Amino acid sequence: MEFAILLIPLLLLVSGVAEFGRAIYQYDALTKSSRSAARYLSQFAADDPAYPVAMDAATCIAVHGNASCSGPLLVDGLSTSMVVVCDRVREASADCGGLKYGFVETSGAGSPSPTVHLVAVKIIGFQYSPMQSFLNASGITFPEIASVMRQIL
Repeated sequence: MEFAILLIPLLLLVSGVAEFGRAIYQYDALTKSSRSAARYLSQFAADDPAYPVAMDAATCIAVHGNASCSGPLLVDGLSTSMVVVCDRVREASADCGGLKYGFVETSGAGSPSPTVHLVAVKIIGFQYSPMQSFLNASGITFPEIASVMRQIL
């Protein structure tokens, strides 16, 4: 009798722990995919003729894990429309938050140093979908996930 009374709370607890672990796993996979895409883009200069193709490839890397957009999604529910690339060309975009991705550093003596170019890959609006729908966690949207790296010049 005692086991029957404790079974329901124990099942809810185990289900909640499993959902929480799955959510952390998906968030970590999204973070790693945005970091991989930013690392790939950081190898190209912003004025490189191959840069637009590299941006498409970086979007594919963030979603599929490869530059050809083939194979399964890294995380179910992720699409290329959720991936935003911010750099010195697109820094005025609303999704880039008004940050400066191309700026001039100054050394301690006040003399200008070379221009620094940054590239950011963001995943925006990813909605977590739980395994068990009875937990009513279908409305959870992850916050913006971004990785920023320095581009070569």
